Parts: sequence; C-alpha cells; structure tokens
Amino acid sequence: MAEDLLLERCDLELEANGRDHHTADLCREKLVVRRGQPFWLTLHFEGRNYEAGMDSLTFCAVTGPAPSEDAGTKARFGLSDTVEEGAWAATVVDQQDSALSLQLSSPASSPIGLYRLSLEASTGYQGSSFVLGHFTLLFNAWCPADAVYLDSDEERREYVLTQQGFIYQGSAKFIKSIPWNFGQFEDGILDICLMLLDVNPKFLRDAGRDCSRRSSPVYVGRVVSGMVNCNDDQGVLLGRWDNNYRDGISPMFWIGSVDILRRWKNDGCQRVKYGQCWVFAAVACTDCDDEASRDTIPGTGVEPGPLGSGDRPPQASVLRCLGVPTRVVTNYNSAHDQNSNLLIEYFRNEFGEIQSDKSEMIWNFHCWVESWMTRPDLQPGYEGWQALDPTPQEKSEGTYCCGPVPVRAIKVGDLSTKYDAPFVFAEVNADVVDWIRQDDGSMHKSINHSLVVGQKISTKSVGRDQREDITHTYKYPEGSAEEREAFARANHQNKLADKEETGVAMRIRAGQGMNRGSDFDVFAHITNNTAEDHTGCLLLCARTVSYNGILGPECGTKDLLNFSLEPFSEKSIPLRILYEKYCDCLTESNLIKVRGLFVEPAANSYLLAERDIYLENPEIKIRILGEPKQNRKLVAEVSLWNPLTVPLSGCTFTVEGAGLTDEQKTVEIPDPVEAGAEVKVRVDLLPRNAGRHKLVVNFESDRLKAVKGFRNVIINTS
Repeated sequence: MAEDLLLERCDLELEANGRDHHTADLCREKLVVRRGQPFWLTLHFEGRNYEAGMDSLTFCAVTGPAPSEDAGTKARFGLSDTVEEGAWAATVVDQQDSALSLQLSSPASSPIGLYRLSLEASTGYQGSSFVLGHFTLLFNAWCPADAVYLDSDEERREYVLTQQGFIYQGSAKFIKSIPWNFGQFEDGILDICLMLLDVNPKFLRDAGRDCSRRSSPVYVGRVVSGMVNCNDDQGVLLGRWDNNYRDGISPMFWIGSVDILRRWKNDGCQRVKYGQCWVFAAVACTDCDDEASRDTIPGTGVEPGPLGSGDRPPQASVLRCLGVPTRVVTNYNSAHDQNSNLLIEYFRNEFGEIQSDKSEMIWNFHCWVESWMTRPDLQPGYEGWQALDPTPQEKSEGTYCCGPVPVRAIKVGDLSTKYDAPFVFAEVNADVVDWIRQDDGSMHKSINHSLVVGQKISTKSVGRDQREDITHTYKYPEGSAEEREAFARANHQNKLADKEETGVAMRIRAGQGMNRGSDFDVFAHITNNTAEDHTGCLLLCARTVSYNGILGPECGTKDLLNFSLEPFSEKSIPLRILYEKYCDCLTESNLIKVRGLFVEPAANSYLLAERDIYLENPEIKIRILGEPKQNRKLVAEVSLWNPLTVPLSGCTFTVEGAGLTDEQKTVEIPDPVEAGAEVKVRVDLLPRNAGRHKLVVNFESDRLKAVKGFRNVIINTS
C-alpha cells in the first residue's frame, strides 16, 4: 500500500506572482493577486511526490466568516487539465523530485478580500488536510472579463498603480494643483483597506451577504463612499468646515492618505480629525435598495451627527488599493442642492450681502472621485467612469454616501439612474438666482451672469503632471442643441427659461501680484452696450471666504453713490485690498470673495457680479543633492522665503512619499523666522526601488498654513 502524501511546505511564489499581478510592492511578505488571472504556487512533499493515478488533490478557497458555495465565498476544486472560464481551477505546470508546481485560477467575478487556501490530499481511503496559506484577491483592471477592465495600459498604470498625484483647488480662474501621496502600496495600507470593509455596517449586519457582494465594484464603491466619512459608522474621517481644528489636524495640513489611514487603524477605528472634500476623495479613491432617498444634513458649518455638513473625501487611495481604477475630480462652482429643484437661491439685503443662513450654496470647488466599471444593473451605455462622492452632504438611502452614478447619465440628463443622479447633476448644472430686498420689503430678482455652476472640471492627466479638463464628459457645450435636450430630459426648467438681457454687464477682474502678504487691486469692469445713460450707486466689497462659500469679515470696500455710465462705454473701478485688512481673517483656503452691485433706483435695476480671488502662497523649492540611485541615501534640500511683514513661529516641514521613517517625516524650525528671511532644511531620503518618485512637502507655521510643494525624483538602478 502506498504511503500517504505528506506536505512539507507550500511556496506561494511571492516574487513571480507579484510581478505578474502588478502587486510586487504588496507581495513582499504576503500573497496578493488579481482575480481572473492565474497565479503560481509550488507544493513540496515529504518522501515522495504526487502521482496522478494514485493521489487525489482537492483545494478549497474561502473568504469571510461564513463561507458558502452558494454565496460565492467558498470554492472546492480539484486538479484539471484545462481551465474552465468563470470557475476556480488548478492545473499542474511542472513536477520535479518532491516538488509540484501548480497554476491556480479564480473567476473574474470572485468576491475580493482575504482568502484562506487549503488542500485535501488523499491516497486510497486515507487523506490529510493542510492549510497552504492566505492570499488577498483584488479587482483586476488587466482582465477583460473583470467588471473594472481598462484596455489602456497607460491608464491602468495611472489609475491603479500610481501612488502620487495632484488634487486641484483654488478657483475656476486660478486653478491650483496640490500634490498628494495616495500611498496604496505603503506597508499595511492594504490590510487597513480590508479592515475598512470589515467594519462597515452592512458587514456587521450580515457578514455573509456583504462578503458575497464584494464581487461587485458598484457595491464596494458604495461601501467605501460611506466608510471614508464617519457620520454613520466607524468610518475614517470626521469632517469640519468652521476653521476650528485645534483638537485635531487641519484638513489643509494633510499631504497623503497613508498617515490618515494608519491613524484610524492604530486608534482602534476611531475617527481622524479632520477632513474636507479633497481629503475624503483622496482617501476613498464604500444593504442598498434600488430607490434612493436623501435626508438633508442640518447646517453647513460642521459635519452631521455630532457636528454638521460639508464636503466629501477623495476615494483614490482605498479603491486603487483594492484594484478599482480611480481618479480624483474637482468641480469648480459646485452646487449643493438639498431639495432637488436644481436651483440655488440667495436672498440679499440692499447692499448685496447674503442674509439667510442656509446650507444650499455654491462651493468654490468640490472634489469627488470617479471609478471605472461596468454597470450590469443599468441599461447599456452607462459603463465607464462612475462618480462617487464620500463627503457627507446628504443622505442616500439613509447613509451619508453618494454614487456610483454614471458620468454619462449626468451628461444626458437621465436623473432616474442609480445612484443619486439628481444630486450630482445639480452639482454641475444647478441655476443660481439672487433676490435683493428693497426698502419696502419687496424682493427684486437681480442679474448675475458672473456665476456659472460646473466649470473647469479637472483631473490629473494620464502619465503627466498636467491638468486635464473633463467638463465635456459631464456637460454638452453651452447653448448646444444637445445641452437643451439634456436639460429637457432632466426637467431643468430654470436652464430652459430665456435669460433676461439688459445691455449692461459687469465682471470682476483680478490685478497683478495677488500673493499672500501683499497689497493688490481688483477691478469692477462695467460695460454699457445701450444708447442710454445709466446712473446709480456702485458698491464694491471684498470679504475673506472659505472654499465652501462661508463668508468671513470685510477686507475692502468702496461706495460710489453717483456712478454714471455713458452710452456704449466701459469703465474699470479699482478696489485696493490691503494685507493688514485680510491677514488675520484669511482662511486656509486663501480665498477672498469680491462682490460688485450696481443699483439704478430709477429703473429698479440690480446688477450683481462676484469672483473668488485666490492668493498665492510662497514657493517651496526642493533640490536633490547628489545622483539618485536605488537603495542609496539621498539628501533633499527644502527651502522657503517668509513673504509676510511679520515673523513666523511654530514652523514645520512635513515630507511624504520618499520611503521615510516617521521620525524623518517632520522637521521643526527654530523660532522665529523673520520677515523676508529664508527657511532651509535638509532631509535624508532612502527610496526603496527604482523608478519615478514624487517628493511631497508641506510647510506649516502660525501665520502661513499648509504651503505645499513637490518634486519628481528619478531613481536609477545602477
């Protein structure tokens, strides 16, 4: 009688599998593979090797706490000569001495997550069971049968593998790029992303069903969207928008997702303070019923639940880590529409100042993410980029999450599409109406052509550090027949109505040298294209403002009580804005809102114009000393000039993205840094491997918050 087949060890072939599955950075200590693609392992037996006619090998792959073949979370399969599409399979590749090399395949529709792989080996009537090890299964953008398949290798590298990128802030007329380290391949981040799935309310309510549904990127994306914020669960980030961050970390301070995710995990899944929309989006890049319902968050200053409302995080980090192609998107002049009427109304006094405290408003910019996937739950044509917005603004099916909704559905005005199409459509298409209260208490509808919702929708270009404008994917050209058809399909009567034209127009123009710490001019440029004189009162006002539209104190005013505009003429009226007026009230958004109101009492006419001015921070200069080579220490010299007229204290440089230890990531500067003086530090770097790295630096002080800079570093293998 043949002796039993005894397993000595199992080699999971980490190096080969990591290379083939584009998971080399994740495969240093554990096996990480992508579904729908074969992976390798070698069985080493004691005494004798496997004999096909004598021995029987049966494998079992399970995931989740309650594995079930019916739910797709358990698979039993033996050795076979061929691989059947859509099924787990194992085939023999090579056999030498006591080693058996195998190729295992998983279906492209398998649930993602942590799996345990075991073996039952039997000879005759006797058998033994062995645990071969654990592996993590991810979505596979390289597999044509996978729901997240991308057919461009360049796009796969950008949207799945790239760890550094840009998030766009500023204003529509001054777009500012902020470097971000997504860090999806940093040590421990994959485990944290899986932990995020395992503490979501759907898993806690029915773990078996939740694990089974992880086969769908639509489901996983919706779960991640809800879990990046902590409004309903043990999610990652607490949002705050009131500029009071003393008991946490300012949203502007973060320069990467890694620190945020590690803090959440190390603190026992306690919320990390604080996030705003780009932070949510960057971190996220989450049992839903088909009909979506939305409950409004009370207020806009803080997040819902214990605090109040706001803006949602980028999801690139978690979703890219799980294998879903994802990018962060910024929408300028983004509408927050609570009641789905596609209309934002502002009620103002006779000076043009907003009177009502309401949460429906226009955000200077707002970030969400797009993930690439098919939509078998929807009609054909809605595959491709899907918008997901994890900033807790409104509830969707009882949870603070949003999406995924096809970008194509937003463009054509199909508001019946899952999930949350009306809300996302309003973000890029809502109309704005300004009502000004007159002396007798009546309300007059003003004319404001300066504010158009949904502009310069931006994301990082593929393979380059430039911005790509993707507005055309959300909207047809303004005034086109296709745009009118989309508005008609969405029943957007506000946009379909004819706009009133008066022949008099005003816009706010920016001057030169709008740098933080300097005085500068802005201009109200008014044109009269009629044959009549126009005489009235011109009021100009500048106030600091947060990126979500919350106004601060005045920092400049001018009242011209007898302003006259001759026929077919134009004038530019300057407004001087002084540093001493805005220095103590400028928020970390670096934004000042300038408003112009031209009132003609005789004609009962009100002409309104607004513009958000972005003040530039000083430049952080990064210089690499020496030639960058693999596994060789480098030194980076980081410097910045104090542009203010006062000294700086509490100055700190924070560095990310270069394989630094936690101790190396923060460099504190002795006080004070005098006005006009230069701060210069050196940072030791030890990049782990060759390729293109991005060094991301943040500078923080008492008066100069969240100044960011970056530098690409090319590491040679020699």
